[in-house]
Amino acid sequence: MDFLSSIMQTVLTFFYNMTVSLGFANYGIAIILLTIVIKALLYPLTVKQVKSMKAMQDIQPKMKEIQEKYKGNPEKINKELGNIYKEAGVNPLAGCLPLIVQMPFLIAIFFAIRDYQYAQQPPSFLWLTDLSHPDPTYILPVLSALTTYIQQKQTTTEMTQQNKMMMIFMPLFIGYISLTFPGGLVLYWVVSNLFQIAQQWYMYRNNPSVTREEAK
Repeated sequence: MDFLSSIMQTVLTFFYNMTVSLGFANYGIAIILLTIVIKALLYPLTVKQVKSMKAMQDIQPKMKEIQEKYKGNPEKINKELGNIYKEAGVNPLAGCLPLIVQMPFLIAIFFAIRDYQYAQQPPSFLWLTDLSHPDPTYILPVLSALTTYIQQKQTTTEMTQQNKMMMIFMPLFIGYISLTFPGGLVLYWVVSNLFQIAQQWYMYRNNPSVTREEAK
């Protein structure tokens, strides 16, 4: 993580120096540029992950029918679920690998921004007087919760009780921890969510359903 975090900090410094050369030195803009670059590089993995999740949600009704029909017979359930996966062309593990690959980068950027030593003091951006401290206006924490909710809602096709709980709990949890995180880190999260929302909208605007080939 130290190695990856160091790289992220170097890139952040590069973007900051670029804003300096352009005459509007600002760490907020540098963080936004860094976020966009990271999301763009991870886009192929994001596509794979989101489409796999969507495909799994699309076959949830059939999976529930199997579980109810063969309740008490786990061996039969597993066999029938395997048939459903095969017929739908869905790999239930396909959505996990992209997330696992992305995790080191997500953790690295977390520590990179949290522990970054800003050359500009204080590193202000828009209403934020200091990106190294929590947002005193609570605007960023609210945005982090709101964008997390929207992002989850985009990929949720079936509102089960579990999904409903997650759509409430996760945004509230993210918003809560954002109250104590440095503003620069929460800014990264909000911009990352906005970018993800735009990516998902683009992926599904002409094709709301996931094809079998995309879900494999």
